Amino acid sequence: MAFVAECAEASGFLPKRIHEIQLAAEEALVNIFNYAYPENHDGEVRIQCTPGEEDRLVIEFRDKGIPYSFEDLGKPDISAPVEDREIGGLGIFLIRKMVDNVRFRREDDENILTFILQPRDQDTEPGPQQPV
Repeated sequence: MAFVAECAEASGFLPKRIHEIQLAAEEALVNIFNYAYPENHDGEVRIQCTPGEEDRLVIEFRDKGIPYSFEDLGKPDISAPVEDREIGGLGIFLIRKMVDNVRFRREDDENILTFILQPRDQDTEPGPQQPV
């Protein structure tokens, strides 16, 4: 995740925000490994970071694994007691809390997950997630 952190730092993001970005990227990779390449199938994930408009950072994850839909990975019931919750889904929940805009599409036999991130003040809470 050093690559993502370096990209965010070069784009002027503050340390707390960089940590959030790294965590969201790590969660995205775990989901790609679990859904696009299940059962230890080998595969490749390409990550591209580019500056966006208005001080934004765009991070794109591309894989040629099994088609899946980011939207279908679920939303956990965080209001339920921990012992009653189903396993999984918290990574997607964290991504949606930390990433300003998440987009997913399937194009030319690739799954493409895009994060659009904005800088925040150190003490600012994560912003609302835009619909996918």
